Amino acid sequence: MPKTLRNLAGIWLAWTLAGLFYLTQDFIARLYRSEPVRLTDLFVGWMAAMYICAAFTPAILWLGRRWSVERGHRLKHIALHLGGGAVFSVVSAVIEAPVLLALGVFPAPLPAMPFLSAVSLLLVYGFSGGVIRYWAVVGLQAVFRSHQRAKEREREALELKVRSSELAGQLAAAQLGALKMQLQPHFLFNTLGAIMVLMQQSKTEQAQAMLARLGDLLRLTLEDVNAQEVPLWRELEFLRLYLSIEQIRFADRLNVEITTDPDAAEAHVPHMVLQPIVENAVRHGLGQSEDAVLIEVRVIGMGSNLVMTVLDNGPGSSSSGFEGKGIGLANTRDRLRHLYGDKASLQARNRPTGGVQVTITIPLCLAPVEAMECA
Repeated sequence: MPKTLRNLAGIWLAWTLAGLFYLTQDFIARLYRSEPVRLTDLFVGWMAAMYICAAFTPAILWLGRRWSVERGHRLKHIALHLGGGAVFSVVSAVIEAPVLLALGVFPAPLPAMPFLSAVSLLLVYGFSGGVIRYWAVVGLQAVFRSHQRAKEREREALELKVRSSELAGQLAAAQLGALKMQLQPHFLFNTLGAIMVLMQQSKTEQAQAMLARLGDLLRLTLEDVNAQEVPLWRELEFLRLYLSIEQIRFADRLNVEITTDPDAAEAHVPHMVLQPIVENAVRHGLGQSEDAVLIEVRVIGMGSNLVMTVLDNGPGSSSSGFEGKGIGLANTRDRLRHLYGDKASLQARNRPTGGVQVTITIPLCLAPVEAMECA
């Protein structure tokens, strides 16, 4: 049904229910006083009065919208509605009197009554009732409008919350992208610097081999340029290629061992999460030692977590070496916080036997973190 027809049907139904209420109340009171009762007359009389009210209801609703009592000039509008209620009560009595007289159901003992006398009688007994009915319409309208505004505020709050969530997600993605873009040129410049050193030392074969592997490394990087997370096997493929470049630089001084849990091969990890940690081990381990250094990478699943550990047997670091002021540790910590919140951690410490141990713990997820398909 069109909205207007639905509204009119609702008004008619509401006043019909009000008429039945008044009818029942009047009928019981007359029975209690042992007065003669004609139920038909009572029904016709009350329904005629209620349907006159129904005819005026759209006008009352219009006045309720024009003189809103919920906000703004409240006292002024209440005063206007007091006058409107009085006018409504008088006008409805003027219309009701001849209708009830014509139907022969006027509530008076005389079979015939002058028009003005009928109106006066209705006003004496029903003026306050007319005002109350007017205010009932205005009050219900105000309650309904308040409810509608509350629902609109809830909907707007929900939309704002969803929008805020979307913006937070976009901001987090942008921050993650920026962090990742810091890592990519970082290791690239370091590798190019190493190639230049080899060229200056006339080690052209090693330089050419390093350039070839750097090309493979860049290809892998470009394939995953938009990915924040990759499967573990993919990350280890990238790491092995990076370490093969470092082994060209340091020849027999750099030894590498990588051990992984086969069941965790498909677990998703942040792209390039291990490379800066291993790079730190190479720089601080080999760079500060004349001896060969062993770098171990261990990845195991522990319950609902994936634990990645990078160890070296170099000279270790000073007490202030793990504050994460450089790109490596600081960047990795920030990425872990953005991706996993409090569910991830990075711990770095000196080993009692010499060297450094860095342990990264993240949720064991078999899909990107957005899908949340974690073990």
